Amino acid sequence: MNIDEKLIDHLALLARLELAATEKNALRQNLAEILDYVEQLKALDTDQIQPLVHTLEMTNVFRPDEVKPGLTREDALKNAPEKEAGFFKVPRVIE
Repeated sequence: MNIDEKLIDHLALLARLELAATEKNALRQNLAEILDYVEQLKALDTDQIQPLVHTLEMTNVFRPDEVKPGLTREDALKNAPEKEAGFFKVPRVIE
């Protein structure tokens, strides 16, 4: 692929970048190196390689759900600074 001034200007426009001439030249060289590397990767035979989902083999650490007793309303409200009719009373935030 030919990376010319027009392509660099178009990419800069899409990325909303203002590039100086030296930055454009550096970007052109970097893009050329990246594309050369991608071409090297394309040359590799990957037909026998399984697709990779994750780099580390992981197993779920789920545990079975167990029903346990929770707090009673009285225990939950015991340390509440303000309560009303069996509920926490908080400052109004929506008007």
